[in-house]
Amino acid sequence: MNDYHERLTKKLLEKNMQMSYEQALTWVELLWEDFESTYAKAGHEYAGKEMTFRVVNTWIDQYGEKFHEFVAQNPKYQHLLRNSDQLH
Repeated sequence: MNDYHERLTKKLLEKNMQMSYEQALTWVELLWEDFESTYAKAGHEYAGKEMTFRVVNTWIDQYGEKFHEFVAQNPKYQHLLRNSDQLH
């Protein structure tokens, strides 16, 4: 799964240059986990990492350039997605 996360993180960084590597990786991990848990809660059988990769990849294509704006509109997630210089 690390290969999938790494590929998606690099793609997100290409789409959104306002994010740090750590922020992009956090986004990828959150999106990945959200899709898999929502899919399972809906009663669907696990479709594999490739399907999750395709879905998260599509979300990055469609919304990736705006992900950095999410924190401003949703302060309860700020601790997860704050600037990397604040992580130290």
